[in-house]
Amino acid sequence: MKVTAAQLALLLDGSLEGDPNAIVSRPARIEEAVDGDFAFLDNIRYEPYAYSTKASILLVHRSFQPTQPLKPTLIRVDDVRSSLALLLQKFDEANQANGTDVPEASFVHKSAVIGVGTRIGVYAVIEEGAVIGNNCTIYPQVFIGRNVRIGNNCRIYPGVRIHFDCVIGDNCTLHANAVIGADGFGFAPQGDKTWVKVPQVGNVVIENDVEVGACTCIDRAAIGSTLIRQGAKLDNLIHIAHNAEVGNNTALAAQVGVAGSTRIGDNCQIGGQVGFAGHLTIANGTRIQAQSGLGSSVEKPNTALFGSPAIGYKDFIRSHVVFKQLPDLQKKVLELEKKLKELSERSVKNEQKG
Repeated sequence: MKVTAAQLALLLDGSLEGDPNAIVSRPARIEEAVDGDFAFLDNIRYEPYAYSTKASILLVHRSFQPTQPLKPTLIRVDDVRSSLALLLQKFDEANQANGTDVPEASFVHKSAVIGVGTRIGVYAVIEEGAVIGNNCTIYPQVFIGRNVRIGNNCRIYPGVRIHFDCVIGDNCTLHANAVIGADGFGFAPQGDKTWVKVPQVGNVVIENDVEVGACTCIDRAAIGSTLIRQGAKLDNLIHIAHNAEVGNNTALAAQVGVAGSTRIGDNCQIGGQVGFAGHLTIANGTRIQAQSGLGSSVEKPNTALFGSPAIGYKDFIRSHVVFKQLPDLQKKVLELEKKLKELSERSVKNEQKG
């Protein structure tokens, strides 16, 4: 995709300073950009790079006042980040794979319904009764199982597996090798120490405007649905267990693990490698620092949490009571040490007098 500075300024409703015919074909970081790239400056710490960058176009805030000569053509905008997001979306759309609607090397069951403007990559498999909406892109080697429903304007990247009966809403993105609807981890212990598998007959429902990262696994419910609510954002390598729920506009960073039947509320922010025990309820607006572990529900909205001491369960329960009192205990210990020192000094003086 090649575009001029004048076209970008028009798209972004920005003001142009420099060559309106400057042409760019890709985005780049300000410190790495070369001729033909566009870069952006939204953090004052990176301002020195504005004077050395080789980018052809530089996106800046309207208030930016350079203190040295600049090589790039400037486009001044009200919100650099929002403008950048729009540009990246346009460039990303231009980079989508082209091809026929349904290549011969793909398998689409005769009962499947494919919407207008939807493209199917080579070696994709779409099984009986599946319905895919309009203007979707199904990349090569995607598997879409029996009776799956996919909405409009979705992008399903290579290697994604969507198992039978699962539902994907509009405007969703599933990155490479995500697995939607594999069996939940359901096994019943037997008297002889073996396990019997409990059939997982539910599904996964992903609502509109959800993004699911690469290699993330969302298990189907035992009964009912595992739910990813509207606007949720899931990073790479996340596991959502059977019958769990992720609330509206909640964001989960990489390697989060959510055990079965746990419900995470709306507008939560979950750091990387956070772990949730099963059957918890996490209040709306909860913020959890990376590598924390949740073993109990969070009832108060907008709570900030941090910590995960992985010791024996009974030791942890006893230690947690003491842990909360440590500041007061430390103060008391310091006071006792001070008194002991005074008594010891007094005793030495008495001995010397005697």
